[in-house]
Amino acid sequence: MNNPLFTTRRDFLRTTLLGGALSWTVPSFVAQTFSALHAQADGALTQVTTGKDGPILVLIQLAGGNDGLNAVVPYTNDFYYKARPTIGIPANQVLTLNDTLGLNPNLDGFKSLFDAGHLSVVSGVGYPNPNRSHFRATEIWQTASDEDKYLSDGWLGRYFDNACQGCDPTVAINIGPRLPQAFSSHMPTGISLENPDSYRFMGAGVHDDEETAYRNMYTPNPDDLAPSSNSGDSVSMVSGTVTLPNGQSSLDFLERTSMDAQVSSDKIRAIAGKTPNNATYPKSGLGKNLQLVARLIAGGLPTRVFYVSQGGYDTHTNQRQGQDGRLKELGDAVKAFTDDLTAMGEFDRVMVMTFSEFGRRVTENGSRGTDHGAAAPMFLVGSKIKSGLLGAEPSLAPADLKDGDIQYNTDFRSIYASILQDWMKTNSLPILGKQFPTMPIFA
Repeated sequence: MNNPLFTTRRDFLRTTLLGGALSWTVPSFVAQTFSALHAQADGALTQVTTGKDGPILVLIQLAGGNDGLNAVVPYTNDFYYKARPTIGIPANQVLTLNDTLGLNPNLDGFKSLFDAGHLSVVSGVGYPNPNRSHFRATEIWQTASDEDKYLSDGWLGRYFDNACQGCDPTVAINIGPRLPQAFSSHMPTGISLENPDSYRFMGAGVHDDEETAYRNMYTPNPDDLAPSSNSGDSVSMVSGTVTLPNGQSSLDFLERTSMDAQVSSDKIRAIAGKTPNNATYPKSGLGKNLQLVARLIAGGLPTRVFYVSQGGYDTHTNQRQGQDGRLKELGDAVKAFTDDLTAMGEFDRVMVMTFSEFGRRVTENGSRGTDHGAAAPMFLVGSKIKSGLLGAEPSLAPADLKDGDIQYNTDFRSIYASILQDWMKTNSLPILGKQFPTMPIFA
């Protein structure tokens, strides 16, 4: 162990894993990747602070464009009912938040959190010159860019680059097949997994094509990846690429930085297999994913950001049936998640943020649905959240709409800035590119 080549524990792990886990010839793209990473890091990737007691952010993407007006209902607003004669939610069904706004009746899980002082509803969130394309709008939210600027790295990727140097690969975990563009960073950071048992290295003795073998380290069931029609699921699969310092294009971090994947693999599978849940989750994809996140948090992973996605919000037709079911899954899953974390003694250091790429038009269409719109509410959950209603309630008067859309009152990047500065305890300016005003999100 006095060999000068083994200057750090990470160096030793990388070297031994390269020799032991790979019985085939290391493909050139992997060798180049590790060469670039090693040259940049020079041993600095060994995490100094574990992050096991630090704040955690859990993002839930509502893919497809969640209709904010039927999620947070302006139940005393005549303009709302005139614009939605068939899909408007009757005032006697809403779960009241104040004298003018109430939650969709299927969000009873959120209503319980609101009553307990753990839910904040931010009204009218958007940005200037909104884009109605699913993919471009999602890209704007994930990169925190202006509408007319295109960024390759994500807002969380810039957070990792600025505040997480030397952190464990599991500092960021996406529950799903691919890293979201929000994670794209200068240095590869984060992992993706759906089933912890499939997050592992291929066994020695496999002689398939090398790159195919690396891709197969994590291969979800194709049935889980097929987007259903009218669901928005395809939007939740939008992913970004990671660019190494030498300009080399890469696959997802899990596929490229295989040594770190191997080091993390045993830890993740052990935690997921041994850490029990203490709440009953709904039998839905979101419920399953949040159940896994709770186990990983309680198991002591040094993860700072978890990312999960729920599709099905592209409700052009029969909206009440589609959106109501998705909101029921959302509210029940998040409520079970918070109950679980509370029983585990972890709730105080976790906050949840939901976002969707846009809201929907004020006026219903001819198919009892709604079309792509602009501003919409966001939900924030946590024991440290200042519970209540934030942001000005948007006007629904036809004269105040822009091309049939609600106009935003709060820039989504102000929410990001508030979370970065007041929750993640880091400077938001180098991450967001400008200083956005913060909001009183935390108690």
